[in-house]
Amino acid sequence: MAAEALQPFVCGGSAACFASSVIHPIDLTKVRLQLARELGQKPEAFKIVQDTIRKEGVKGMYAGLTAALTRQATYGSARIGLHRTFSEKLKAMNGGNEIPFWQKSLSSMAGGAIAVCIGTPFDVALVRMQSDGQKPPELRRNYGHVFNAFSKIVKSEGILSLWTGLTPNIMRGMSMNLGMMACSDQAKQMVVKFTKDKDSLQTRLLSASVGGFCCAFLSLPFDMMKSRLQNMRADPKTGLMPYNGVVHCMTRIVTEEGFLALWTGFGAYYFRCAPHAMTILLTIDTVKKYYGSAFELKSI
Repeated sequence: MAAEALQPFVCGGSAACFASSVIHPIDLTKVRLQLARELGQKPEAFKIVQDTIRKEGVKGMYAGLTAALTRQATYGSARIGLHRTFSEKLKAMNGGNEIPFWQKSLSSMAGGAIAVCIGTPFDVALVRMQSDGQKPPELRRNYGHVFNAFSKIVKSEGILSLWTGLTPNIMRGMSMNLGMMACSDQAKQMVVKFTKDKDSLQTRLLSASVGGFCCAFLSLPFDMMKSRLQNMRADPKTGLMPYNGVVHCMTRIVTEEGFLALWTGFGAYYFRCAPHAMTILLTIDTVKKYYGSAFELKSI
């Protein structure tokens, strides 16, 4: 049945969009923290929030929201839906029993990699729209909304520029899904031994917090490189890009800013990942109930 096959994608995407709306100001702060040093600014979260509100108003904290929502509608739906679909297939092959962690890991990383290929154009638009207000007026791109961003990027840089930073983004997507989906699934399997209820709020919160930490720690270095690559523009004097690829980007960050710079903004990133994961995992069950009721699905 089509409704049953689409269930993980529709419910996962809906929960991801809701979660993205909730944590968008934190995500914007994280991106601006990652780009602060490039602009000669100090990467201080509270100062960035204060400057954003002072210069752009409260609505400035929601810059790029259209790109964030369209990104989650594509990338979020795919990474959650594919992982759940792959996991169910593996469980069926395992006689209906729980699959081992290595299979959960493969399922989550495969889902994350495929989803990134679909969602990277929205990610490029999101990073640029979130960082625009941080720059001097003459360096701003001034995209009106996500599709305006697509149009301007294609006209000035070519269609392939919509997939700028794809390599670190795939690595980020794989590590993020590994942390959020596989690690939280494994944590839930362990936590339920103590709570005795896999659907309790306590079980879901504990497993989601573990997934949020693993997600943040594993994926932040790739997220840092992705943000730098997607936001870069040619030097007006030399015409050269600051980075010529993911390896060059990582090398410059480590040599010029130090190894730990790869985890710049970890606090903001963690408080983005953990609430995002928790909101998705808590919301998705409610969405499933309404979805199952609407399509009269016996088991959802």
